[in-house]
Amino acid sequence: QVQLVESGGGLVQPGGSLRLSCALSRSIFSFYAMGWYRQAPGKQRELVATIPGRGIIKYADSVKGRFTISRDNAKNTVSLQMNSLKPEDTAVYYCAAHRDAATVVSWGQGTQVTVSS
Repeated sequence: QVQLVESGGGLVQPGGSLRLSCALSRSIFSFYAMGWYRQAPGKQRELVATIPGRGIIKYADSVKGRFTISRDNAKNTVSLQMNSLKPEDTAVYYCAAHRDAATVVSWGQGTQVTVSS
């Protein structure tokens, strides 16, 4: 088992920025990839971005050019830099550990991001 602890959520105005961080309780190399997901009220959880140990970083079309996922292998952390935030980005954001490209084996507790004026 691994613990994933997110931080960095909050309230921001449209056009603003936030940086989310996720700390792992064990080596990030234990997992094929790390990801960020989000769930808005009344909607299904959706993929935001994934970053494998090797390979291509993937983004949802809705966040391309605005969000950047990164990882620090030495610190066992993964981050999500969110710029040009829109009200439709409002959601609970979850950090996730992947066993393979399709399978999440562990979720963080979630952090609320609210974009509103």
